[in-house]
Amino acid sequence: MRHLLRAGDLSWDEATLVLDTTRELAQVSDRSVKKLPTLRGRTVVNLFYEDSTRTRTSFELAAKRLSADVINFSAKGSSVSKGEGLKDTALTLQAMGADGVVIRHDSSGAARRLATWIDGSVLNAGDGMHEHPTQALLDAYTMRERLGRLEGLRVAIVGDILHSRVARSNVWLLATLGAEVTLVAPPTLVPVSVSTWPCAVSYDLEAVLPKTDVVMMLRVQAERMQAAFFPTAREYSRRYGLDGDRFALLPDHAIVMHPGPMVRGMEISAEVADSPRSTITEQVANGVSVRMAVLYLLLGGSEPAFGN
Repeated sequence: MRHLLRAGDLSWDEATLVLDTTRELAQVSDRSVKKLPTLRGRTVVNLFYEDSTRTRTSFELAAKRLSADVINFSAKGSSVSKGEGLKDTALTLQAMGADGVVIRHDSSGAARRLATWIDGSVLNAGDGMHEHPTQALLDAYTMRERLGRLEGLRVAIVGDILHSRVARSNVWLLATLGAEVTLVAPPTLVPVSVSTWPCAVSYDLEAVLPKTDVVMMLRVQAERMQAAFFPTAREYSRRYGLDGDRFALLPDHAIVMHPGPMVRGMEISAEVADSPRSTITEQVANGVSVRMAVLYLLLGGSEPAFGN
């Protein structure tokens, strides 16, 4: 079977197929009966080793709208809390006949390892600080719907790049789709390996904003930090937060994005988050449609839609 493990694994044709399929399936949300029979008889397991609200609920709703049977598996309160490893959990799911497994794990590479143990499709819903491909797909879809294109868009991703799987997936996917990405962060929050990524790097947010079509703000992931990466939250906000004054530096057509959850007042002000040019609630809605598209393409046909 085929899997979705990395945004960087997708070709232009494959990524565009997901986005075009998403547009078709988004129409289901406007119907009185929001269901399609496509995955009737298929079983999708949400295997979450990390807490999540948006992603887990989004995948669950997407699978149910395609009429799949859904099993939600949380590490807390399961055999995992008794010491069971990922491989044994995978073999249990295999024995139960899972057609697709959506996994979120705190270890980078867990999704790829899982794909070697089961016959069903594996969808990476976030593995450590590595990747989160469906988030990148829904972000790209939101940009295309709002601005009409991806080719040539200038996208600034701002904040905690070092710990962000969302940033990594967006860089690789947007580069594939023809956008120009600039990462903006304190030097301490920029990965050492960033020179190998298809993007530019800046440490000056105010210099980047006037030339930006899309600014994506990231949450500072304090739970992943084992050291002090900046002096104080106030200092970080002063240098890299998107407030009203910095928002005014953007071109009139530019949009503001955030993968959530937000820390209002730190990386983004309330007035910016609630602006008509903010796409934050659209991203949540589009997440369901994108995940429907991915499940449909991986599990709905006789032939896999894309690689791995």
